[in-house]
Amino acid sequence: MAWRCSGSSNAGLVANLWTHGLITEPLVKEAFLKVDRRHYAPAMPYQDSPQSIGYDATISAPHMHASAIENVLSRLLPSETSPAPRVLDVGSGSGYLTHIFAELVGDRGLVVGLEHIRELRDLGEANMRKSDEGRRLLDEGRAKFVLGDGRLGWREAARPGEEQFGTAWDVIHVGAAAKEVHAPLLEQLKAPGCMFIPVDDDASGWDQSVWRIEKDEAGNVTKKKLFGVRYVPLTDAPKR
Repeated sequence: MAWRCSGSSNAGLVANLWTHGLITEPLVKEAFLKVDRRHYAPAMPYQDSPQSIGYDATISAPHMHASAIENVLSRLLPSETSPAPRVLDVGSGSGYLTHIFAELVGDRGLVVGLEHIRELRDLGEANMRKSDEGRRLLDEGRAKFVLGDGRLGWREAARPGEEQFGTAWDVIHVGAAAKEVHAPLLEQLKAPGCMFIPVDDDASGWDQSVWRIEKDEAGNVTKKKLFGVRYVPLTDAPKR
């Protein structure tokens, strides 16, 4: 898949992701075009492969980011029932996907990038500030980066005037492999809401699968295994 979707520019990369069906929605394509991956990847930004960003972390391959967005899109876009979508991006790393989420949640939406390493929290915000659009989204409060343990989720108060929409998350994206679907994440998922999370299939941590977890209006939870992956683990911050 990777060799098909790499490009020589951001537009070329996005065009290949579109042509090969990894991006299928025009709104998603537009968001990817607005966020230039060169601001987030340290080298070869338009290659469809993961890259190290330091601190035992990576920026995922673009096709994985496209898959994540498309799998949560039904809860990500503003709607009559959820005019101010709230997104928690656990393991936000480079900040790339956090920025794309912020392009899609609308003027009243909120995206929080959660990192357990201070330097990565700072890196995500610094990367997003490289573009005029990224700075605007941060300065307007549509996106922010915080420091905390992703396994515990994040409690973010509603913004003034949005209290009626609650403090749970319409979408939770996890960018590292969890040992399990941690209870605080499931508790903080809105009803209805959707989670995209890679989980270890066995105790070794070598076999992992992405799960799409949906909570309906009544709070009933359904889980669907999507595909196998290799992610860095969702763990304590490394000792330094």
